[in-house]
Amino acid sequence: MVTAWDIKPGGVGGVLRKSGEAAERMAKAGQKMEKTLPSAAASAGTIAEGGHEGDGKPDKDGKGGVQGPVASALGVFARQWSEDLKYISRRTASSLLGARAATQAYIDGDLEMAASKHRDAIKGIVPDMPGVNGGRKGDAGGGR
Repeated sequence: MVTAWDIKPGGVGGVLRKSGEAAERMAKAGQKMEKTLPSAAASAGTIAEGGHEGDGKPDKDGKGGVQGPVASALGVFARQWSEDLKYISRRTASSLLGARAATQAYIDGDLEMAASKHRDAIKGIVPDMPGVNGGRKGDAGGGR
């Protein structure tokens, strides 16, 4: 059971900002990798039928031979990595948005609790001041 919260909204904001910046850097790195992996795979060479390697460049028909083991491994890596990156991106965004929403709810709750306590405090019996509304001097209860 939680008996008290110790949330510092300014600190949460700083962590969210740094986390968002790191997520942006990761996304940019992912975009760069998506652009460079095909080139790396093409440069890894091919294996043509008959057991000899081609140069990895497409011929006049646009065919470059059978993909070699390195190019194939890069393709498998790219497909798996892409799915992992998408999952991480979704999870990161959800986590950051959730932390922000929870912190805002905490702030709103604190403000609502403070307002509620204030309303409760002024609902009480207000004693007549001495000499006001029939109150006797020195009688905080108003003599009623």
